[in-house]
Amino acid sequence: MAFNFDQWVDRSHSDSVKWDKYRGRDIIPLWVADSDFQSPPAVIEALRQRVAHGVFGYSHPSHDLVKVFTRRMVECYGWHIKPEWIIFLPGLVCGLNLCVRAFSAEGEATLAPTPIYPPFRKAARFAGRRQLPVPLALVGQRWLLDLPAVSQRLEGDEKLLLLCNPQNPGGTAYRREELLQHHDFARRHDWVVCSDEIHCDLLLEPGAQHIPFATLNADAAQRSITLMSPSKTFNLAGLGASMAIIPNDALRKKLQRARSGIVPEVDLLALVAAQAAYQHGQAWLDAQLIYLRANRDLVFNRINAMPGLRLHPVEASYLAWIDCSELPVDNPHAFFEQAGVGLSAGLDFGDRRFVRLNFGCRRALLEEALSRMAQACAALSSR
Repeated sequence: MAFNFDQWVDRSHSDSVKWDKYRGRDIIPLWVADSDFQSPPAVIEALRQRVAHGVFGYSHPSHDLVKVFTRRMVECYGWHIKPEWIIFLPGLVCGLNLCVRAFSAEGEATLAPTPIYPPFRKAARFAGRRQLPVPLALVGQRWLLDLPAVSQRLEGDEKLLLLCNPQNPGGTAYRREELLQHHDFARRHDWVVCSDEIHCDLLLEPGAQHIPFATLNADAAQRSITLMSPSKTFNLAGLGASMAIIPNDALRKKLQRARSGIVPEVDLLALVAAQAAYQHGQAWLDAQLIYLRANRDLVFNRINAMPGLRLHPVEASYLAWIDCSELPVDNPHAFFEQAGVGLSAGLDFGDRRFVRLNFGCRRALLEEALSRMAQACAALSSR
């Protein structure tokens, strides 16, 4: 079956967070991380059938959803998870916040990469926890977590290490030896590890492999919470179905207690969409990856030809982390907005010298946005 990712789907009147931000302005929105692609036909059809049923009472994850998800973990990663390890959540961000609250107490601290997806930083702030930023370092064109850099800054009250694999921003798909270094650091300090793996299916670099942190060894499994979701993979972010996979019974109970009475169960339609996506969406995903790789290559070549900008290879996700440090402007985010392109501000991630570009969109729109950026950079360099 052919899938048309060049199809124009008008989101401007769909209550879209992404598109409403610039409503009425000639600014192309390439910021928040949802794509502009229609979800797999199997998902749309499953939702249509469930809506036609007409009854939307309280629901729970079906046996078939649990079965298809656990089978996917075996097929993709050789990871044999037990159904009782899974806690379904209405979104991955609430999982981050629950982990901070469940696995650190007042007066204790967390660690997180920097720059990082903003909810990592907000989760600590919302819970009143100190957070120690762990810098990302550029090593051989790849953004890697530099845990030894924080060794002298540890105060002994750190309890939770937050990881992001693939890394957002930066697009690094961590290799086994790199993850083993993260695990060794966590083991030596006896930290719980929360690993956000929401972009795990969006591998763009040939030969790249996603390795769940919990699969490294028995100790990694027993100190980890793995957060996954079909939302980025199949463009289901507005439906909100995510999974926390926790092999350790004590850790699992802690998360359940932190969630009780506060975080609701997953919406019925989100569960239906997740099952259909995992069960029947692989052909669509394969086609999407081909399209995204071409978009990634286009962005890489065009950005690196613009004066003042630099982009390192993106191994995974549809998010480009663009270095604007040589661009002679104080606020690169505002500069590109004025040029008609709405990007994510690097300051929100912890580094104002960068912007993040979402290339999960039809190619014609992406080409127009890149042309606007190129014209703005060229005009700036000619002054």
